[in-house]
Amino acid sequence: MTEINVKKIVENLIDTFLKASQVALDLRKKGLTKEIKSDNTPVSNGDLEVNRLLTKKLIELTPDIPIISEETSHNKSTKELNNFWLVDPIDGTIDYINDRDEFTINAGLILDRKPAAGLISVPAKQRMFYSYGKDSTFELNNKKLIKLECKKKTDKNSIKFVSYSDKLKPEIEKIHKEIGVTSYVRMKSSLKFCLIATGEYDGYVADPRALEWDIAAGHAILQNAGGLVTDFDGNEIFYGKDNFKNPSLILKRNNDLNE
Repeated sequence: MTEINVKKIVENLIDTFLKASQVALDLRKKGLTKEIKSDNTPVSNGDLEVNRLLTKKLIELTPDIPIISEETSHNKSTKELNNFWLVDPIDGTIDYINDRDEFTINAGLILDRKPAAGLISVPAKQRMFYSYGKDSTFELNNKKLIKLECKKKTDKNSIKFVSYSDKLKPEIEKIHKEIGVTSYVRMKSSLKFCLIATGEYDGYVADPRALEWDIAAGHAILQNAGGLVTDFDGNEIFYGKDNFKNPSLILKRNNDLNE
């Protein structure tokens, strides 16, 4: 494999993400077609069209790097995976179908089983986030480029988290208390990683539940902005695991959340 220019690859993907975002919104406005997959989760024609646009561009830019997508039924073996893409064309399909605005478009580049780069678009909010290396995480908002460095934007004495559910499980509530979380809001898509990177929220805790394509892009964006991404025991998270299942997850803007 030739040397990978991560910065160039990511920058060449931005226009495709913006195009895919508009396509997703246009298809929803026209009325989506939906079906239920074998795992009992929904998929729409919007998911599939965004997947087609992203994978076409990824193959063009990185023909030697395998693509693992939530919506691709083949090529999901973890055998010998080291460098690969993890794609979730629509994270939050239910929100997408139900005309809500939290859904995201995601691609994460894994090198040596670690997240090297990520792109996340939030079409309905017109926000775009991307990263191609340490200290190189950005938000593109109304054509304005903002470098993200995990600086707190909320009240110094307030620690605001996001949660997958309105009701916390006991083990998650325990971690919230240990950290000193003062409030939390429900947020299901990968948008949470981005809003922790911007400083709008301070962290997130989840038991093992999501799959690798749900978190890879956000992991790169948050970590490269200076945030922390570990399991409950403080271990680093690697990719290409059996069945692409995630471990427990703790996201933090930094170690001292009052800063």
